[in-house]
Amino acid sequence: MTQPSSDIILERMMALHPKIIDLTLDRMWRLLAALDHPERNLPPVIHLAGTNGKGSTQAMIRAGLEAMGKVVHAYTSPHLARFHERIRLAGELISEDHLSAVLDTCYGANKGADITYFEITTCAALLAFARCPADYTLLEVGLGGRLDATNVIDRPALTVITPVSIDHEQYLGDTLGKIAFEKAGILKRGVPCVVGPQPDEALDVIERQAARLGVPVMAHGQHWHVHEERGRLVFQDESGLLDLPMAGLPGAHQMQNAGAALAALRHLGATEDACRAAMENVFWPARMQRLRSGPLTEAAPGVELWLDGGHNAAAGLALGAHLARLPERPTHLICGMLNTKDVAGYMAPLAQHAQSLRAVSIPGERATLSAAETAAAARSVGLRAHEAGSVAAALDGIAAEDATARVLICGSLYLAGAVLRENG
Repeated sequence: MTQPSSDIILERMMALHPKIIDLTLDRMWRLLAALDHPERNLPPVIHLAGTNGKGSTQAMIRAGLEAMGKVVHAYTSPHLARFHERIRLAGELISEDHLSAVLDTCYGANKGADITYFEITTCAALLAFARCPADYTLLEVGLGGRLDATNVIDRPALTVITPVSIDHEQYLGDTLGKIAFEKAGILKRGVPCVVGPQPDEALDVIERQAARLGVPVMAHGQHWHVHEERGRLVFQDESGLLDLPMAGLPGAHQMQNAGAALAALRHLGATEDACRAAMENVFWPARMQRLRSGPLTEAAPGVELWLDGGHNAAAGLALGAHLARLPERPTHLICGMLNTKDVAGYMAPLAQHAQSLRAVSIPGERATLSAAETAAAARSVGLRAHEAGSVAAALDGIAAEDATARVLICGSLYLAGAVLRENG
């Protein structure tokens, strides 16, 4: 099979900077100037930051806006199976021809200068968005906010900050306050901000930055509320009460994300029907996604197979809470993680809900923990752990023990992407 042109250009882009992450906006400004500033010609931007829930919240906002008949661009990262997933152009994943064209334009305009992979591909996304008419542009922050490559929009229509927790400490700081300061870097003077549920330390920082910039804040617990009542999602803000179906993404934590999405949609003038569609029509892969077909499910037909890409302590808590709500069934984990994560912190909330863990390395990832390292971390929090050479081998081992088990593949979006590619 011939390698797609976009893959060839992306491989070249990987070699333009010695580091994967190098937080500064200088290289972005240089290349955007060479491209005649596409960031100044975007449809109204909704900019999302936060530690957890950015992608799910963005997906719900998109579903609601599209139900209103709006045409929406969306940028997210990382991708799972194909890079094209990062750029949704006027409601559709960017085509191979269009992606290759904007990547090639950016590569040429950069003239071989130092720039990270995320920075130059973000420029490509902005260029694609600027060239195609739409009603809104949804931009998800890659890392942090203040110095993230997406933070080049002078005046977005709205910003959203989803829950902040400890993650990426080596880049963002080792306290909630420091991390929240980086996330609050997307705030722009006078531009309203929807703020999801936050620890007090994080909320204090966000509100302080908002006050300094004259940002109207719509904060969970103050300006909007969301809860479950008799299997329904109840949302209330100053405009009134909404009684809606639960969000189509499994997990109690998705209620918080739904609340932030609904607060954003109401600010943008969404009708009740559009808010309902945001809950009913949303799809976001690898967030407690049930796998019902494909080679992995066919190899273990009696197993209930789930996939999740959460990878930090807060995600572990959310997953543990969701597992506790599922019908009782022996549960086993297949887990692979990066060496930059708090592995024990992630696994500890899962330990009480799982009978065992099979540890795997993440295929093709330089920063993966070895299966032995992941298994050791699992044992440190009380999990019975084994090593496996692959996800398929791990699943075979679990199915041999219990052909009707529940299996959750978890620990990394990169592992989730590998699983989705393997499973077709």
